[in-house]
Amino acid sequence: MIVRTIDEITDTDADVQSENWRSKRIVLAKEGVGFSVHETTLYAGTENEFWYANHVEAVFVVEGEGSITDLATGETHELAPGSLYLLDDHDKHVVRPRTEMRTVCVFNPPVTGREVHDEYGVYPLVTEEPAPA
Repeated sequence: MIVRTIDEITDTDADVQSENWRSKRIVLAKEGVGFSVHETTLYAGTENEFWYANHVEAVFVVEGEGSITDLATGETHELAPGSLYLLDDHDKHVVRPRTEMRTVCVFNPPVTGREVHDEYGVYPLVTEEPAPA
């Protein structure tokens, strides 16, 4: 069993920040469970273009409001606490938080924590063997 708190992750290597967002990686590939879990905060007034070409991501909005636009269709959806979006087709998208948005994200395959978005918003597929139990 693994038990962690956000406070344990804050200001460690698992706390990754950019000018638009902050992602605290709670469960990573090294745990060997087939997915990763992150608490990600997107800052108000930013525009965040992402494309997870190598991952499927589910995002549950805990706090804040904004919108997500599917770049393939142009369709925009409003986001608020209790909203979930699933990028089940490696969807290119833009998230525009009107207020600071706190989300819980699940990735499959799991991320290692070393990934960096490239110029297209893509995480490379980085693999890692699970840590010994």
